[in-house]
Formats: sequence, structure tokens, C-alpha cells
Amino acid sequence: MAALLEDRDLQGLRQRFQLQAEELLREAGEAVAEEEKKKQKPLPRLNTHSVFWILAAVLLTYYVDFFQVLQLHLHEGCVWLLVGAVALVVSVSIALYCIVYLEWQCGISDYDAAYPGLVPVAVVTFLVAAVCFHVSLWPVWSFFTPGILFTQFMGFIMLVSLFG
Repeated sequence: MAALLEDRDLQGLRQRFQLQAEELLREAGEAVAEEEKKKQKPLPRLNTHSVFWILAAVLLTYYVDFFQVLQLHLHEGCVWLLVGAVALVVSVSIALYCIVYLEWQCGISDYDAAYPGLVPVAVVTFLVAAVCFHVSLWPVWSFFTPGILFTQFMGFIMLVSLFG
């Protein structure tokens, strides 16, 4: 009698584990199918979010005379602006090297794994550029400087994302 009871318990236990395993496999298959659907259907490049940031950057550039202020500061010889410009050129050059040369020419899509030092250097040089731009333009726009520069940055990023 005890042996028969143990067999029933073992069968019930096996069935329960088998049902749980089948359910886990089904969930994993559904997750893979959802990821494949996301890969198949790309998001539209032009959306309201992108248009908002691009228009905000254009309008802000016009209303605060952004390029005239930069030109005036360059004529005055603002060292912070020059250091920021050099750091920004280095950061953008690294980004272009990663995207254009490594990804498009060489076919290396995971350039962060192949060249692990590129991304941190690009980020650090971009942060140096941001700090230098904030310091150099603070006398002009005061507390509005971070908002103006952030809007310019987001507009530029959204504009670049339309092409890539």
C-alpha cells in the first residue's frame, strides 16, 4: 500500500514539474517571438518627439542670437569656448570613427566590445566640452545657459537621428 502511494505521489510530482517546464518553455518562446517582432518593425525616425526638439533648437538659436554670441566670444578670445570646441571636435570625431568607419566600412557592429576605450573617451571629452561651454556662456545668459545648451544638444541629437 505504501509503495502504491509513493508511486502516485511521484507521478503527481512529475506531472507538476512537467507542466511547469512546458509553461516556462512557452513563455521563453513568446519572449523570443516578441523580440523578433520588435526587430522586424523599425520605429519611425520622424516623430513628434524629434520634431519638437528640432523646432525648439531652431527657435532658440534664432531668438537668443546663438551664433552671434559665439562669434563675439571667439573675437574676445574666450579660452573656455576654445577648449570646449576642441573637446567637442574630439568627441564628434570619435563618434564618426565608430559609426562611419568601424560600423559601415569594417562591419563591426559591437565596436564597444572590440575597442572598449573609445566610448569612455568620447563621453569624457563631451562632458569636458559641456562644462567649458557652460562656463564660457554663463556671463551671457546666466541661469538660462543650461537650458539653452541642453535644448541645442537635444535638437542636434534628434537631427542626427533622422539621418542614421
